[in-house]
Amino acid sequence: MTERLTKKERDTEIIYDQSDAPMQIRTHDLKLIRRLTALSKEYPETCRLVEVDTISGTYFEVMDKSRVSIHVTKPYSAERRRKQSEWAKEHGLKGNQGI
Repeated sequence: MTERLTKKERDTEIIYDQSDAPMQIRTHDLKLIRRLTALSKEYPETCRLVEVDTISGTYFEVMDKSRVSIHVTKPYSAERRRKQSEWAKEHGLKGNQGI
């Protein structure tokens, strides 16, 4: 019987340094796993799937570190959220589909 992990146990670990060594990513995040798997299939020289383990997560090595970034943004103001919501309604967009 497979033990289910709690949400807190389903983490993502990124090991990055400024040397030429590949970036290491171990994750349980299915969206990230799908994106990294697609990258590794299309560009095997950039990223490779190393190991899949239901308990410890899926492990990738990213040789081209410029392919991964962390995006940090300030919180949006209520006015900006309202304007974006209006724009999305005008253009027929619903939620975060496709993101």
